[in-house]
Amino acid sequence: MFVCHGNICRSPMAEFIFKDLAAKRGMSEKFFAASSATSSEEIWNGTGNPVYPPAKEELRKHGLSCEGKRAVQLQKSDYGKYDLFIGMDSANIGNMLRIFGGDPCGKVHKLMDYTARGGDVADPWYSRRFDVAYRDIAEGCAALLQALAK
Repeated sequence: MFVCHGNICRSPMAEFIFKDLAAKRGMSEKFFAASSATSSEEIWNGTGNPVYPPAKEELRKHGLSCEGKRAVQLQKSDYGKYDLFIGMDSANIGNMLRIFGGDPCGKVHKLMDYTARGGDVADPWYSRRFDVAYRDIAEGCAALLQALAK
């Protein structure tokens, strides 16, 4: 199983990119990919916001749809339900560890750590460069899928 967590403007990109890559490799049935917000910024009165329009547009440019996707909040109970939690950046990792109360089973990882360059996914919230975030996430998801396939 695979659960990709991060904040809502980037994690849906990772969810849908990962699903697409897995499908293209005939591996869709081996993984469950979902995304959750690690902060409550995207949840209002119990309802999650839809995918941020520039992220949705960037996915569309690559032939990917995220229609109907809404933010859901990561819960402490999720830790026992899934095998792997992937954050887009150091802030995501910190939030996940806070929500989970630690990582005793070593399930929490940063996406770019699966690549040769490591680091954080470029944050499009500040740069407005959703194309750069897409590039980083696609590279990270490809490397993660390769690692999981072994």
